[in-house]
Amino acid sequence: MSCLFNSLSYFIKDDSLKIRHVICDYLEQNKSIIDGMQTKEILQYENNNENYIQNMRNPCTWGGAIEIQCACNIWNSRIIVLNNRDNGYRQIEFIPLSGQYERTMYLEWTGGHYEPIRN
Repeated sequence: MSCLFNSLSYFIKDDSLKIRHVICDYLEQNKSIIDGMQTKEILQYENNNENYIQNMRNPCTWGGAIEIQCACNIWNSRIIVLNNRDNGYRQIEFIPLSGQYERTMYLEWTGGHYEPIRN
């Protein structure tokens, strides 16, 4: 399983594989991920955009910023990623398209691994 989906499951309280599939279903519906761009437009920047969603359904495929933004939109959450790979912490904030959120999730990212920050 991918560390991103495992980390999200700590906060969402659901199975990481189910979370992965909910996010992939969201991508398949071509809902907006970020304001002003449709999913298909964003995925065209990926190396293998035609199979992106199919590949993301594979439990061994790593998730990233696209999946984090989808999670924000689906679960009406703000996600703060603490990037500690560049000599110190830098915060990257993801918020739902609506701008409104019910909770905040904190993840740590080392450049190759996500971990939930447990309170």
